[in-house]
Amino acid sequence: MKAIYLDNAATTKIDAEVLELMHTSMQENFGNPSSTHQFGRKAKSAVETARKNIAKQFNVTASEIVFTAGGTEADNLILNNAVLNLRIQRIITSKIEHHAVLHTCEFLKKTYHISLDFINVDAFGNIDQLHLEELLSTSDDTTLVSLMHINNEIGNLLKVDEISAICKRYDALFHSDTVQVIGHYPLDLKKTPIDFIVASAHKFHGPKGVGFAYFKKGFGILPMFHGGDQERGARSSTENVHSILGMEKALSIAISNMEKDRHKIESLKLYFISKLKNISEAIEFNGHSSDIHKSSYTILNVRFPVANEMLLFSLDMAGIAVSGGSACQSGSNKGSHVLDEILNKDAADKTAVRFSFSKFTTKEEIDFTITKIRELL
Repeated sequence: MKAIYLDNAATTKIDAEVLELMHTSMQENFGNPSSTHQFGRKAKSAVETARKNIAKQFNVTASEIVFTAGGTEADNLILNNAVLNLRIQRIITSKIEHHAVLHTCEFLKKTYHISLDFINVDAFGNIDQLHLEELLSTSDDTTLVSLMHINNEIGNLLKVDEISAICKRYDALFHSDTVQVIGHYPLDLKKTPIDFIVASAHKFHGPKGVGFAYFKKGFGILPMFHGGDQERGARSSTENVHSILGMEKALSIAISNMEKDRHKIESLKLYFISKLKNISEAIEFNGHSSDIHKSSYTILNVRFPVANEMLLFSLDMAGIAVSGGSACQSGSNKGSHVLDEILNKDAADKTAVRFSFSKFTTKEEIDFTITKIRELL
């Protein structure tokens, strides 16, 4: 049976060069970065070099990068720090954010009694910028706006430059979950002044369990973990040396090959869309996922004209790995909170599947998937 992986928004295959570097590091660079002897200094030097190299990719300084266990921890660190350390009294977000943001905001509201407001979104998942301005203009509370750059389910691209300008105009801080952006789109934080971003290495062919948070210079960081002084006091815990080095390598590869990989993946996505339309004109696409200019070239959220609860299982049995929404929810019977928010009941009752692509995806895999979908429908 074929094994076809079309769930790259959930996680990606580790690049062979990354695996090789991490294997070498595990054998030769096993010291604790907090140790003062030569083995510790060697590990510490490797971590700090990786930090500097990562920072350069976003036109920021190394001191603004904090290594974490992934995007979820990075989001939590930023949001908790905003409330507990930066005295944020109000958070504005949307109901189609990743649960790493939504659930954290709900926790902060319940625990610390901050205000929590939601921006309107339309049937395509577009953020209502006029509503954002209205929300910002109606309160003098210190405010953080949290909106993801690329939606992990429908692939919508946020107009971050415009959101940044609005936040600056109203003296609000701006946090963006950029997990689906890093390694796929260029991001210069001098040109687009976002205050806080996050990354997770396994979204761009790096290892799982490692990521980073970016804190713009000038914002102090109150750690969530205690018991050590790692990451300049921002995150207690021995650094995951091999994974940090693997993340830096994966990011370097992704950025070096970004245009070439984008052209290939974008072509495959457009080809897939055309083949789906040939199956049935009744097949539709959620959000802006079929628009190559308004959505990520790696994500396509397809709404089939039927309700087929077995479709994901049937595709899996055919060797095709996809998702019904975010990977975090695939084992849940609650469905997609994103689609529930933007679709009417009739559309939401139809079966939706998220296909997501990578540089390892092939045209032959797309053709095989189309054949199986045609059979199953």
